[in-house]
Amino acid sequence: MFTKLHHIAVICSDYHRSKHFYTNILQLPIIHEQYRADKKSYKLDLQLGDIQLELFSFETPPKRQSYPEACGLRHLAFAVDNIEEAIAYLRGHRIEVEAIRIDPLTGKKFTFFHDPDQLPIELYEK
Repeated sequence: MFTKLHHIAVICSDYHRSKHFYTNILQLPIIHEQYRADKKSYKLDLQLGDIQLELFSFETPPKRQSYPEACGLRHLAFAVDNIEEAIAYLRGHRIEVEAIRIDPLTGKKFTFFHDPDQLPIELYEK
């Protein structure tokens, strides 16, 4: 019945800042962009492999509660071929990245950084 994940939706506080982050820094290709005047909201569809990432803006969205962690989406996780290269790339764009950790179950390397609204994003080495 449920065959795959189709899309993930993210609400941002500053559309242009988040659009720059996801399209220029993370280099996600734009599928479609529209301004919805009735909602005073942008919707940006981005390609991420077989999944779409939908970026929404609204006038005054409440801040995301991260600490203490609340129920709901915890983080996004991107697979990378080489975690050290990905970290160096992000740091070259002045993005703070946590120290590399090792997944005790798989032995794979992983780490975290944040988007402009402090949404945690994980890098997980293939």
